[in-house]
Amino acid sequence: MTTKLQYAYALALAAVVAGAAAQQYPSKPVRFVVPFVAGGPTDIQGRMLGEKLSQRLGQQFIIDNRGGANGNIGLEITAKAPPDGYTIVIATVGTWAVNPSLYKQPFDVTRDFAPIIQVSTSPAVLVVHPSVPARNVKELIALAKSKPGQLNYGSSGVGGLGHISGALFGLMTGTKMVHIPYKSSAPSLTDLIAGQIQVLFNNAISTVPHINSGKARALAVTSLKRMQALPDLPTLDEAGVKGYDNSSWSAVGAPVGTPKEIISKLNSELAAILKLPDIQEKSAAVGADIIGGTPEQFAAYLKSEIAKFARVVKEAKISAQ
Repeated sequence: MTTKLQYAYALALAAVVAGAAAQQYPSKPVRFVVPFVAGGPTDIQGRMLGEKLSQRLGQQFIIDNRGGANGNIGLEITAKAPPDGYTIVIATVGTWAVNPSLYKQPFDVTRDFAPIIQVSTSPAVLVVHPSVPARNVKELIALAKSKPGQLNYGSSGVGGLGHISGALFGLMTGTKMVHIPYKSSAPSLTDLIAGQIQVLFNNAISTVPHINSGKARALAVTSLKRMQALPDLPTLDEAGVKGYDNSSWSAVGAPVGTPKEIISKLNSELAAILKLPDIQEKSAAVGADIIGGTPEQFAAYLKSEIAKFARVVKEAKISAQ
């Protein structure tokens, strides 16, 4: 047998073996890494998807919470795991797209991971304390420009959705507000209600009750599309900050080198799960829009998001603390 024939035979054999492995997959429990502590929105979403995958594929998808370093610990564990389909990870925009510009990571998100699927996107809500004399976004911009450095905005921490949303708002409107980072979104919302901070970009599920009670005044949402949970609230783009678009999103990936047949199978299963009525309803209830799509679509989107946030981090002079 010639060398070329041997090579072709080896390739054909490898394809057959990979195909057989994908058909049998999973044949044992799968570790589903969540790079955050239990109880948070990513953990809740991961458990919801893991339960459905277990039901559909007949093997347990075991949630492994590996919080710390803004999600970098969980991603590093995944990147170093064997690329056999038995370790996958669900992470957020901060972990996938913002952290590369903030930290010296022991991995490369575009080189060391195989994208599987983008799960959902969730905009933040721009709210102010009722004492702030701004009834809409234009009035907030005018107020901030008249008092540069005198208004402050809180966030769940450096590099989080609230921080990046506020930084992008400042860049696009020419305003300067002081960033007050917290350890999580809960205390930042508590301080907004108490009047300790004036402005907050925060997730919908914890903020809507306070909007309805009048303890916080909602001005806009940070996506280009209005939020189902707040259909009468304009987007920042509609409110005059043209082109403003910044939402949290989540996605699932695996270590690079994971067989394409397994990636395809997981993508197909997750895409079907994301279309289930109960998943759609639970997602809408927390202000999340289901995305889905192919691994290639997520890969392209991830590259564009990394570039966008690299620009924001540089221009806003954001650094990890």
